Amino acid sequence: MILSPLLSALADLTAAEPRPEALTTARLLRAAAETDFPPQPASSLSPGILHAAALPDAHPAARLVGEAHTWLPWQDSPAAALQPTALRAIKSIVTLLGPGAPIPSHTHLFGLFYQAPGSYYPLHAHEAAETYILLAGSAEWQAADRRFPLSAGGSSHHPPNLPHAMRAGPEGFLALWRWSGDIAFDSYRMLPDPQA
Repeated sequence: MILSPLLSALADLTAAEPRPEALTTARLLRAAAETDFPPQPASSLSPGILHAAALPDAHPAARLVGEAHTWLPWQDSPAAALQPTALRAIKSIVTLLGPGAPIPSHTHLFGLFYQAPGSYYPLHAHEAAETYILLAGSAEWQAADRRFPLSAGGSSHHPPNLPHAMRAGPEGFLALWRWSGDIAFDSYRMLPDPQA
């Protein structure tokens, strides 16, 4: 299946971020518009992902995620082995761009992220610079000592090693994520978190 409408919409959102790495990521997504995605097995969180993608106030790109769901490789995060087992049950990711991803890149990572309703993903940090843009649902975000709400269209940028955490709202949330810089997962670490 060719997912060019989805890749184009995600590229447009990414290109709106005022960082050179975002523009490079958007260019790579647009160049891969004809990439063929084979059907994928459903995630255990597929019902929640599809529900979030269809929320009335979701970004239009979320609907495209819902339409493409069958061809998106939802799975545990590559960092899952570094996380407590309970966290694997609350989130699922798609890596669209990166080493070993459907769209190859050795310098950038890009994908989709879903977190289940009401769940908390504790403080963590990594060497990669990271941006999240919410496509659907809502979350209470923490970046260092700052806490703020995010809803569809909202974003958060995390410079390297900035502690961050997120609590999903009552519908969960669907987001895109982008990594640049040191994209290896060996720097990923969970941090002490009194909220956990």
